[in-house]
Amino acid sequence: MSPVIGVLALQGDVAEHRRAVTGTGATAVAVRRPAELDAVDGLIIPGGESTTMWKLADVFELMEPLRKRIANGLPVFGSCAGMIMLATDLLDRIEGQETLGGLDVTVRRNAFGRQVNSFESDIDLRGVDGPPFRAVFIRAPWVEQAGPGVEVLGTEPRTGRIVAVRQGPVLATSFHPELTRDGRIHQLFTEIVRERA
Repeated sequence: MSPVIGVLALQGDVAEHRRAVTGTGATAVAVRRPAELDAVDGLIIPGGESTTMWKLADVFELMEPLRKRIANGLPVFGSCAGMIMLATDLLDRIEGQETLGGLDVTVRRNAFGRQVNSFESDIDLRGVDGPPFRAVFIRAPWVEQAGPGVEVLGTEPRTGRIVAVRQGPVLATSFHPELTRDGRIHQLFTEIVRERA
């Protein structure tokens, strides 16, 4: 039976993640309500605008249900803004900005610069077979500090900054794998979900 992977559909690259999830053989569904969250085996928090996502998650009464499911072991993958949402601590946060937790990391928002500073880079990823992953960075964060239980999966070669991490069933990248045709990161996440389902 194929796992059901939700994509938090409040803002951001929802369609792109759903397409990538479908490519792994899993079932992709949109999540906007607590009842929809209850029905998934795993969840993706997409790239987009982290402050907008946080505010909308609050409006849709999803913050506490998300925190509870993540704390109870729900597999979650966050790309770019999703990494910010999963961090336990943020640098350069806007006043009052909350996160979901799940990753024992300190993340710096917009660390690689503004939209005009977007770039691509080849990242060697631990646990992902094949050639380096051609990563797309758009107003991307980086991990400033990772706790002892966090596995660093990849660093950006030019800067040496941490851009991919995993802690148990929680996976996060600074970059946007959903904007490429390379499905290996989504495949890795689908396998994490299958192991837990």
